[in-house]
Parts: sequence; structure tokens; C-alpha cells
Amino acid sequence: MASSTLPISQSLPFSAHRRAIISAFLGKHPHGLLCRPRRGAGGWMPLRTMVVSATTTETPKKRQAAGGARDRGFVDEMRAVAMKLHTRDQAKEGEKTPESPPVSKWEPSVEGYLRFLVDSKLVYDTLETIVQKAAYPSYAEFRNTGLERSEKLAKDLEWFKDQGHTIPEPSSVGASYAKYLEELSEKDPQAFICHFYNVYFAHTAGGRMIGRKVAEKILDNKELEFYKWDGDLSQLLQNVRDKLNRVASSWSREEKDHCLEETEKSFKYSGSILRLILSQQLRKDSSAC
Repeated sequence: MASSTLPISQSLPFSAHRRAIISAFLGKHPHGLLCRPRRGAGGWMPLRTMVVSATTTETPKKRQAAGGARDRGFVDEMRAVAMKLHTRDQAKEGEKTPESPPVSKWEPSVEGYLRFLVDSKLVYDTLETIVQKAAYPSYAEFRNTGLERSEKLAKDLEWFKDQGHTIPEPSSVGASYAKYLEELSEKDPQAFICHFYNVYFAHTAGGRMIGRKVAEKILDNKELEFYKWDGDLSQLLQNVRDKLNRVASSWSREEKDHCLEETEKSFKYSGSILRLILSQQLRKDSSAC
């Protein structure tokens, strides 16, 4: 089947729903914490409180066009919670106050991008191993969805190696998230499904825009395999939405709410990995304070 390789301008309209503006620029706190000044206020915001996110879903109109008319399901609830963790500029449902400039202001490095790709591969390896082992029967629903990224990332890392770059080992950031996912999957299926949804869906939306911007700056516009899917991506996403809704249909209201409550933690972990792209820039900005 043909890969989905449409230019981002065609496949991902830059509407308020689709933008992923990343909060990752720093100031210096008097006590030494990494932070940035609060806009219009005299205080400081620690970096750990800043949500780094990529839009996790397509617009409702786009989703309906991809999958046809359908009943609203639990995925809509997951999307609504995720969108509230964005700013108003990123999504009309956003409730977070803007705290950083757009991705166009980034100064990524190949070193930092490789760290991001390596840690991302560890996370996807972990997610794909978990659904294969299926500690809970519902996990088996998410085998071979077409959204898997591990093999694609392996090809990209091999390409970087062929270009003469040294591939780093996974950092403590990625290792920490992978360990958390493994432990969560063994005891808390609702929370694990929250991470599964946000990781995969974020990458197909805001993650693709970030990849394009980084490629423009440091890869001479090369499109990595990480940002390609075999087949119709819209249909692949709809198939997974249907599976998620089917799995969640057997959950109690309390279990659904528990799943939704895990969203912010998912954003926190993913944001920490995303910031690896800017690791050199963040160190420079920190030392300049």
C-alpha cells in the first residue's frame, strides 16, 4: 500500500485545532530552578509546571469525514480533556495561558533530535510490547493497528548512523516513561489506555508538524519514516478510535473518569521527551540567565 506522505499543508490544516505550540523556553529562578517569567506578573513559573503538548486529535468535522457518521464515544471525552491542556491559540477549547513562542522560534540540533528519536523509540517499543503481551485481554485490540512506530524509527536511526552520526543510548527521561508504562500496564488498564491514546494520536497530528519544522531547520527538509504511515492514515485512526470506544464501553463511569485523570501525566512525560529536541538551546538559554 502507498504511504501517507502528503505535505503537512495538505494533510494537516493549520487551524486552531491542529496547531501544536510548544512551551519549552526558560528563564532563571533566583533559587536555581529552570523556569520562565509569568506573563504580566512578577513571579516565575517552574519548567515542570509547563505543559508541553501536541494536538492529540483531528477536528470533529475532519474525523467525521474520515470515518463517516458515528455515535459519540469515549474517545470524544479523551479528546476534550486533552484539548483543555492546550492554549487558546492551539485549540479553541484550550484553557492554558500562553507561555512560549511558536515552534518556528526553535533552534533544534541534530544531537538533541537524535536523543528525542531514541527516547521515542524506547517508548513505542514499550507500548508495542505491552499490547503484544496483553496483560489484560483488551490490550490485544491494539495489536497491528498500523500506527506502530518502532520499525519506522529503527530505519530512521539507521539512516542517521549511515550519515556518520553517533546514536546515543536512551536517556533517563525515556527510560523513566517506559518503566512507568510497564508498571501501569500491569495494574491499571484505564490509565494505560490514556497514555496509549495520547502518545499515538499526538504524533499523527501536532507531532507531524513538529517533525516538518525540525526537518526544515536541520535535515534539509528530509521526511523521516517516523512521519509516514502505510495506507490511509485517517482510516487507521478511525479504526483505533472505534477500538478504544469498544474497550471503554465496558468501563464504569468511575473507571472512565480515572482514565481521563491520567491525561495530564501523559502530557508531562511526553513533553519531557519532546524537550530533548531543544536540549542544547535550553542549556544555552539557562547559562545566559
